[in-house]
Amino acid sequence: MKVRLGSARAAKRVNCRLRADPDRGLLRAMAVMAEPPDVAPIPPGSDAGSLSQWALIRRRFRSHRLAVVSLYLLVVLYVLAMGAEFFAPYPRQWRDLAHAYCPPQLPRFSWEHGWHVLAMRVTVNPVTFKRTYLEDPTQVIPLGWGVRGEAYRFWDLIPGDRHLFGVKDPRRASDGTLPTFYFLGADEHGRDIFSRLIYGSRISLSVGLVAIAVTFLLGVTIGGISGYFGGVTDNVIQRVIEIVNAFPQIPLWLAFGAVLPAEWPPLGTYFAITLVLSLLGWTSLARVVRGKILALREEDYATAARLLGAGHARILFRHLLPGFSSHIIVVLTMSVPAMILGETSLSFLGFGLRAPIVSWGVMLQDCMSIQTVANYPWLLMPVVLIVLTVLCFNFLGDGLRDASDPYSER
Repeated sequence: MKVRLGSARAAKRVNCRLRADPDRGLLRAMAVMAEPPDVAPIPPGSDAGSLSQWALIRRRFRSHRLAVVSLYLLVVLYVLAMGAEFFAPYPRQWRDLAHAYCPPQLPRFSWEHGWHVLAMRVTVNPVTFKRTYLEDPTQVIPLGWGVRGEAYRFWDLIPGDRHLFGVKDPRRASDGTLPTFYFLGADEHGRDIFSRLIYGSRISLSVGLVAIAVTFLLGVTIGGISGYFGGVTDNVIQRVIEIVNAFPQIPLWLAFGAVLPAEWPPLGTYFAITLVLSLLGWTSLARVVRGKILALREEDYATAARLLGAGHARILFRHLLPGFSSHIIVVLTMSVPAMILGETSLSFLGFGLRAPIVSWGVMLQDCMSIQTVANYPWLLMPVVLIVLTVLCFNFLGDGLRDASDPYSER
């Protein structure tokens, strides 16, 4: 039998007494080993050994730098989406046909003019009708922070006309031209791509969250019932999950999107797409919940709650589910990119959201022609945001997965 000694000092005393008198030394060795170890006591104000599971998860998560950076980027994207009317230089449907396919105008700074851009003059080739934009150094368009611009209604409730950054004087010039500022260029109708990207983030990012909320409700409820009751109930639910997973997702998305009536209002189409994504994405979460419930339903605390007369719903949702809530959060976080990509794919193919709704997938409908993309590559800017958002959610999910078990070895 191996005995762990309290300290190095106690081990030295035991060895000396055993060598001097083996019989009496054995008794004294047992007494020495019972002495408390020479370890300094934990100060009362220290939190060592008293951290909760969520505190340990937060501490472990902060050590994952990519996950922390991704979390901050996602916060920035969602803040921009929530305040799109204020952060966007122009409203979503604002247009200037005189500046169709205008290239990006990067802001400049000088002590004479401050923040400004140069006006863009367009020339049209009489043979190919191709537009060519050149900067006019004689006409400077001053920019400013918190400027007054196009009027809007914040969340369709509060009227306003202040924008975070834009043209200081949006009035037309003497020659009738409109001073414009296209940070990321313009599309074929002269609409500001940067403004539409911000407005589109409100739809594309919220679709993922709303769909995940419905997925969470279906996956936790159905998976919990399957794992808790078992037997015939479990077999029926698992066969249904296998049938749903057997269908290829993209053709099934297209089929659901094709049956949506074209005359539906934009809000109805939005919720219909959200429901379609949720009905096809709850199975993976249900499988995770079912496996965890099967492992936890026979634990002592679950048996004690059952003997005390707790109902099935209380045992399931009050005692069992909180035991692996961190795993549920990880699965949901990793599922959000799939929802965003699903909405983008459906809208890009014309089976999802349609104009006048602005989303990243709807904006990509302008990229159907290879010639258009080759001549105006700034129309692909929604792809950059989609890739960035998906990577952020994936890195965030990796960080949460590593932090969900704070006691594991790296």
